Amino acid sequence: MANNQMEFNFPKGGVFIILILIGVFILFSKSTVTIGPGEGGVIFETLGDGINTEKTYGEGFHIVAPWNRMIVRKVRQQSISDEMNVLSVNGLEVKVNGTIWYEPEFQNLGSLIKTKGEDYERELLDPAVNAAARSVVGRYTPEQLYSSKRDVIEQEILDEVRLVLEGQFLTVKRVLVEDVKLPTTIRTAIETKLKQEQESLEYEFRLAKAKKEAERQKIDAEGKAVANKILSASLTEKILQEKGIDATLELSKSPNSKVIIIGSGKDGLPIILGNQ
Repeated sequence: MANNQMEFNFPKGGVFIILILIGVFILFSKSTVTIGPGEGGVIFETLGDGINTEKTYGEGFHIVAPWNRMIVRKVRQQSISDEMNVLSVNGLEVKVNGTIWYEPEFQNLGSLIKTKGEDYERELLDPAVNAAARSVVGRYTPEQLYSSKRDVIEQEILDEVRLVLEGQFLTVKRVLVEDVKLPTTIRTAIETKLKQEQESLEYEFRLAKAKKEAERQKIDAEGKAVANKILSASLTEKILQEKGIDATLELSKSPNSKVIIIGSGKDGLPIILGNQ
């Protein structure tokens, strides 16, 4: 009994076509780049002069020659946080926790990477911030750093960082000093002093308030005394007699009273007897 064998002969030309398609697919996949939201890209020309600084590619799909490489970096506003050991004006070491908001210049992304490398935060931003922080913090005492000078320090650090980074294709938007850590003994002493100063201000406020109230009462009493003096001077004997007569007549009109007038009293005023 003969065995039936099925033979499948694949065309030699077909193998060649498949290899070409695979090669085209690999070539195409290496030649396309998708740049995401908030990102930018620059071309590194392997056969040319390296980073092409003339053009920055925006978001979306891009085709790149397979022998070149697209370097993609974030170009939106970003932030980094760090803790720095710095010295105050009197040589005391303090730790400053801060956050920096920065943003690469989109049109100059190629120049930034070409001059400072892809890790430009470490190469450019970190040294600038540390130098500015040491310079600014070194002007203040621990007490000023801990309490009243925080906003001023932030602005001065920002100004110095911007000055250092001027013309280097990186913009610093804001500096935030989140915390200043002092040695425990120094921190306790400052807090005690601030508490005592607050209590002293409250005591002075209460004294000032009491003094004002005393002055008000004095002025009020003096005013009443002057008014009484003026009134007494105006009440002559004749006016008093007339007022007494008027009052007596008004009392005599009461339905519940009987008024008896006998002669005249002291100073010529009538005398009223009985109320039944």
